[in-house]
Amino acid sequence: MIRRIALLSLTLALCACAGPQVTRVQPLAETADAPYEDVLVVALFKSFDARRYLEKEIVKALEAKGTRGIASTSLMTPKTPVTRQTFLAMVESQGADAVLVTQLVNLDTESKMKDSRPDSTYNIRPTYYYNVWGVELTEYVAPQLLELKHTIALATQLYSASQQAPVWGIESETNIATDYDSRRDYSVIVDEATSIVSYLSRDGLLAP
Repeated sequence: MIRRIALLSLTLALCACAGPQVTRVQPLAETADAPYEDVLVVALFKSFDARRYLEKEIVKALEAKGTRGIASTSLMTPKTPVTRQTFLAMVESQGADAVLVTQLVNLDTESKMKDSRPDSTYNIRPTYYYNVWGVELTEYVAPQLLELKHTIALATQLYSASQQAPVWGIESETNIATDYDSRRDYSVIVDEATSIVSYLSRDGLLAP
């Protein structure tokens, strides 16, 4: 149950959500060798699909800014060890000059049962009397829904490949309301990726 809730919140089966709220930005280090042209994008979640979705959107946002992005999940399988050595090998093979790492730092979930809105059908039939109609109302009451409210905190750091040290960071928080069986909507992933890359660009970390 806990594992599924975490997966839903990260792959985001949304009913409604607020966009990511940036809670802290770590200023660019004075020793940073920015701007960067080739960025390896790494998401560290338990779900490989969640990692792939976020990395893909960050890469798209980077490329929209004119910077090459490489999704780590495009270079590995779900069985590939998630280790420092794995990502260092990717940096070398792809010629990346920076690594962008996003990870989940906090997940708070509240749940409650919510009554579903009943569906009604009307059956209208004529009677034996002139201009008089019979109306039959039938209501179908659906089972209660499990409503989940998530608060997700993500931390993202940019590492210089040559220095192998963090040079910049950002933390964000997103509030999400979901129904347990609702359809998935990935707009919040797009919003998160766009927010991260916009701050990277604002702080002069991306090569024009």
